[in-house]
Amino acid sequence: MCCLHLISIIDFLLSFARILRFKIFSSTIPSVVTVMGKVNSKQKYRLAPAHHFPVPYEDVHRVVKYFLQKGVLAQYSVDPGRVAVSGDSAGGNLAAAVSQQLQKESGQQIKLRAQALLYPVLQALDLKTPSYQQNKDMPILPRTLMVRFWSEYFTSNKALFRAMMANSHNSPESSRLLKFVNWSAFLPEAYHKEYNYSAPAVAQGTEGEAAGTDGPSQSFADPRASPLLVPDADLHSLPKAYILTCEYDVLRDDGIMYATRLRAAGVEVTHQHYDTGFHGALMFTVWPTDFLIARRMTDNYVKWLKDNL
Repeated sequence: MCCLHLISIIDFLLSFARILRFKIFSSTIPSVVTVMGKVNSKQKYRLAPAHHFPVPYEDVHRVVKYFLQKGVLAQYSVDPGRVAVSGDSAGGNLAAAVSQQLQKESGQQIKLRAQALLYPVLQALDLKTPSYQQNKDMPILPRTLMVRFWSEYFTSNKALFRAMMANSHNSPESSRLLKFVNWSAFLPEAYHKEYNYSAPAVAQGTEGEAAGTDGPSQSFADPRASPLLVPDADLHSLPKAYILTCEYDVLRDDGIMYATRLRAAGVEVTHQHYDTGFHGALMFTVWPTDFLIARRMTDNYVKWLKDNL
């Protein structure tokens, strides 16, 4: 089951994963509410694979726009100057994409104060970054499962899944954006490991059609689906960011590259990387899977919210 949570925790807005069939760190919500305050409302939205991009994104964007009206905020006693958006995993994708879109909308009077992205998934162009390779067989989110999630977000055509598994799904259009996910440029050397950068293959013409990537390529090149693809000029006005990444996570490099690019654009970024962390760790705060790493992540996350809202 997936849902969108709108939480006014000292005016905090929280969104959650769109694809996974369980509530991501549902046990974390009570702890955050207990520490910080007050309103917790839940908003469901349409999910992949039943509904492909951009439907889930549009639902979330619509909800956030509704929440950020003066009358609605007043109804919940929310300070308009203290609203943030956050999400984990696929929810981090939605949070980043909505943050970017709101900054572009000139008529948006109430601006987000912050964005918190917890092991976010941010790009679909290169699915062989060092973290995708290093953690390809990692439990909870192996590479095969993450690639399946991506392909089902865009289409029901299994050919795209096969092309994504081979990292040969890019079209000439999307290949022009590979510069924004070039991990050899945006990852610190320590994360390169033993891997060498090789640009993903580009499917040409009928080759792309045969692979099922011709139509979806327009979607995975869309920054609303892959927020890491937004041009540098559109980054500088974004709200300050908290980015959590884990060593044992195929999505590690997505978050690190975004932190690098945001900092280069002048955005205030707090990046907390957990050398012993793994994807989904924030779920494990309840017996019998009450992990110290999950408690530490939650405490640091809540502290950042308290300090920055």
